[in-house]
Amino acid sequence: MKPHVAFLDTYDTEVRAVITTAMPRGWRVTFPDQADRSVADVWFAGWTPIRAGDIAAAPRLRLIQKLGAGVDNIDVAAAERHGVAVARLAGGNAGAVAEHAVLLMLATLRGLIEFDGATRAGQWRKERARAVTRGLAGKQVGLVGFGAIGREVARRLAGFGTTVCYYDPRRPGAEVEAELRTRYCHLDELLATSDVVSLHVPLKPDTRHLLDGPRIARMKSGAVLVNTARGGVVDERALADALHRGRLAGAGVDTFEPEPPAPDSPLLSAPRVVVTPHQAGAIADNVVPMLRRAVGNVASFLDSGAVPCEDAVSMC
Repeated sequence: MKPHVAFLDTYDTEVRAVITTAMPRGWRVTFPDQADRSVADVWFAGWTPIRAGDIAAAPRLRLIQKLGAGVDNIDVAAAERHGVAVARLAGGNAGAVAEHAVLLMLATLRGLIEFDGATRAGQWRKERARAVTRGLAGKQVGLVGFGAIGREVARRLAGFGTTVCYYDPRRPGAEVEAELRTRYCHLDELLATSDVVSLHVPLKPDTRHLLDGPRIARMKSGAVLVNTARGGVVDERALADALHRGRLAGAGVDTFEPEPPAPDSPLLSAPRVVVTPHQAGAIADNVVPMLRRAVGNVASFLDSGAVPCEDAVSMC
């Protein structure tokens, strides 16, 4: 079977050309401006929300393949009701997200945005930098979530002279901790003792506002929070309040609730915040490798009705 694959998101011209070239010959590939997605066999999903009504209106749809790991924008239960399988790319962008998390740590600790703007404005603030900026060396970084991305962050931090602790309900074996030079600690301990807290958990009912007001209040005074997970994992108003009060030294935020953030988002007006547009996993280097893996999942599904276990979210 040569499937009709509909990409649900709108891409820049350059990325769209790469996608078109990389897809298998004979497959019909369409974008939102070319065809109604309701007639496709497979959806390649990125950030576009997929609701129950969208799925119900697509009678030919057999598989929703997420071009990433998180499926919180997909109504998986509705897909199951309509006999539509859902797959993801587990860990597919872990390295890119981990790099971005470290970037946000450094940009926040070193005041990158503030001093870039000041220098461009003709203000030479070298002595101010000496007074207020900090490095990663000697700091404790606490990773909330220790799946594929959390572990890649730990690997990248190894060269910075940090100590790394993590919290995850599913604790890996001692050999993983030894390899990555990390230690397990309870969430409250992690928050109270870490100079940098970096979030790497999926958005689910039990992780929504995992960092709420009381937990943010438990964080070490002067700590930095980095969120490359999902905006809903953090109570944004509580975080903004902690920044305004000087309780936290800064935050690096790649994800918001909702996205894009409203102009009056509390984080956009909070001090000492570095913001990016949910771009952590979106690098040009990943486009073709992730497409090839997604295509492999589609081929496997059409051949056998299944995808590799690590990518299977719901197989109907």
